[in-house]
Amino acid sequence: MEIKTVNSNKYNSQELASSIVKNSSKHTYYTISLLVDKNLVNSCFMAYAYFRWVDDVVDDSNKTPSEIITFITRQRKLIDLFYNGGKPDTISEKEMMLFHIINEDKEEDSFLQSYIRNFFAIIEFDSTRRNKIISEEKFAWYSQTLGKAVTDCIFYFIGNDYNYPESKRRYLAAEGAHITHMLRDYIDDINNNYFNIAKEFLDKYNIKPDSVDTQVFQQWVKDRVILARFYFKEGKKYINRLRCLRTKIAAHWYCIRFEVILDKIEKDRFLLRRKYSAHKKPPILFKMAWTAFKVSIKHLSVNVNNH
Repeated sequence: MEIKTVNSNKYNSQELASSIVKNSSKHTYYTISLLVDKNLVNSCFMAYAYFRWVDDVVDDSNKTPSEIITFITRQRKLIDLFYNGGKPDTISEKEMMLFHIINEDKEEDSFLQSYIRNFFAIIEFDSTRRNKIISEEKFAWYSQTLGKAVTDCIFYFIGNDYNYPESKRRYLAAEGAHITHMLRDYIDDINNNYFNIAKEFLDKYNIKPDSVDTQVFQQWVKDRVILARFYFKEGKKYINRLRCLRTKIAAHWYCIRFEVILDKIEKDRFLLRRKYSAHKKPPILFKMAWTAFKVSIKHLSVNVNNH
């Protein structure tokens, strides 16, 4: 990867990040604009844009394994360097976004640092699991780590000054989303030599990862859907207790994006599709608006009753 020394000020990095997010996902762009703490909107754009870039580089089929390892190693070292107050001699425009984000993080063991380190660990793990069948233990770590990264990201950028309570249910909704994500991309990932099913299950039933039309595989899908539904249900019990309305709305919107996938999988009787089409805008926008309305009414009702 070619690294250029840039003299990018914070404003330039913010403008670059905003354009990347808007071009990548209008849903994410407007969610950040509407719900993130106003003083953290630009940092949130930079965080999303940076990891969007890192993920794209790692997924680039034109890059050799050694090039990806070199890239991942550099980014990991940059995270450590920035958190120790340093700055490299050479740095790219995208890496400058990471520098500005971390430079603003003044709190020890912050939600931001948890998000950055855990989400990077997920990307690093994905970069090494191609062509490998992973154990149940690794998949559990995978979901738990991503769940923590996503949740702590929301907690840092929305209601930053709110004291989020500890709970066993704290990360469950995001873990449910990850389980659903793995089902949604299952066939597409197989085509790219990523296998979203545990070795123990394949060995127990003597099937291949692509045996999606078998009864035993579809029962496995059903069990995963049931688990994801349970995680969403339990996770929402935690979400609904929070006093920050914007966090509640963001979390419920995040859940909706994956719950509609579970609906489609159930409708297909647990036979996974090769592709799940993008959500049609009017229905999903209506569902998001209706969810925000319901969450807001319930939130206001609870607050009124508590006073």
